[in-house]
Amino acid sequence: MLAAQFMALLDVFIVNVAAPTIGSDLDASGADLQLVVAGYAITYSVLLITGARLGDRFGPGRVHLVGLALFTAASLACGLAQGSTELIVFRLVQGAGSAVMIPQVLSLIQRTFSGEARVRALGVYAAVLAVGAAAGQVAGGVLVDADLLGAGWRPVFLVNVPVGLVLLVVGGRVLPRGGGLPGHSAAIAGEVGEREAGAAARSRARRMDWPGLVLLGAAVSLVTVPLVLGREEDWPLWSWLSLAAGALVFLLFWGAESRLARRGGDPLIAPRVLRHPGMALAVLRVMAVMAVNGGFLFVLTLHVQGGLGFSALRAGLTFAPTAVVFGAVGLTWRRWPASWQRALIPSGFAVLALSVVAVGLVFRGGDDGGAWLYPAYAGVGVGLALAFSPALTGALAAVLPEDAADAGGLLATVTQLGQLIGVAAFGTLFFNRLESLGDPEAYTSAEALLTCMFALATTAALGAVSGLVLRRR
Repeated sequence: MLAAQFMALLDVFIVNVAAPTIGSDLDASGADLQLVVAGYAITYSVLLITGARLGDRFGPGRVHLVGLALFTAASLACGLAQGSTELIVFRLVQGAGSAVMIPQVLSLIQRTFSGEARVRALGVYAAVLAVGAAAGQVAGGVLVDADLLGAGWRPVFLVNVPVGLVLLVVGGRVLPRGGGLPGHSAAIAGEVGEREAGAAARSRARRMDWPGLVLLGAAVSLVTVPLVLGREEDWPLWSWLSLAAGALVFLLFWGAESRLARRGGDPLIAPRVLRHPGMALAVLRVMAVMAVNGGFLFVLTLHVQGGLGFSALRAGLTFAPTAVVFGAVGLTWRRWPASWQRALIPSGFAVLALSVVAVGLVFRGGDDGGAWLYPAYAGVGVGLALAFSPALTGALAAVLPEDAADAGGLLATVTQLGQLIGVAAFGTLFFNRLESLGDPEAYTSAEALLTCMFALATTAALGAVSGLVLRRR
């Protein structure tokens, strides 16, 4: 499950590094290339909640395999595409496959594990989730630079095919068709009780909330499309109207879900999920840290490739230290002293704020960063891990199995929207600052990067402070 999660996450970011090569090879226009990169994120974001509910109804193991098969087939089609229009369509399908596949990972963790075992599983999940972002940049650089068999950008997609086929074979043998892993039902019944052991069967009896599905799909679409396309179009009027309409439809959706729950129906997202202790705070923190993560990766890519002229391989490898440190901290923070645990999340935001500013300062003046760059990158990895992993784990560790799909779908959607907001907001800030400074070169690009790093640090600081305010309330 986590291998499939990692593969899907790579495809959110791996195309960023390959985009220039794709554009020249397919003679794609700027708008076409933008949709090649963004199309995956659009369908992925819009359909995540739908994918979660499908898993809730038909079993997460079965639905995960269906999504994996769709993702693998779409990856093959992307790698063989002969034109930009074909590639855009197949990228949309690929994103839909991910949206069906990915929510089942959290759902199966929730249904299968309890207590400390669930905390450990969620910790590994969180590490995979964020490491995949940086690893996608690295893998994109390696594959494009290698130019395997003269295939150029195509291995970026084709690499998913053998991995997906292996995972389909293995998944068909080990994943359940119901709610938990084979052989675990008795353990769950013994540890958690009969009520939770039967939750998967009851959840499949829940009816599909079609009106809620339409409203939520419309709301996420109205927010996602301008976030991924608005910056390239210089934020036209339609993008702002779409964002405002998206906020309004979100309110309509939540009102409809609350009324349905009061009538004893089956809402798409049960309102009690957000009322779960710590869930609202976790949503805020996950949104903040993923916005910083997405913005940091995006503007740093713009600087090292555009301002410093790094190759695709060197640009991709730039993110390796952050990914390695993130993974190491994400997998070990639970073993740290108990007296530290409550301070980990605000400390993570503080370390993140200081570290992104340090990255901006070492690049200042158009330099390549030198030796001081690596401690700064390591600090970013530490901060991201401590701000993200404990927040996600804490929110989900005590969620009941019957709410697993709702909570997993909600947090997966928040994670993706946070990334998109970060790319849109900080990418726009970078380009506006670069334009105000005059001709783009290493020095002006570094100044634009530093401005963004201060803005990212402010966002990280607000993530910590907002958490403290909400806890007091």
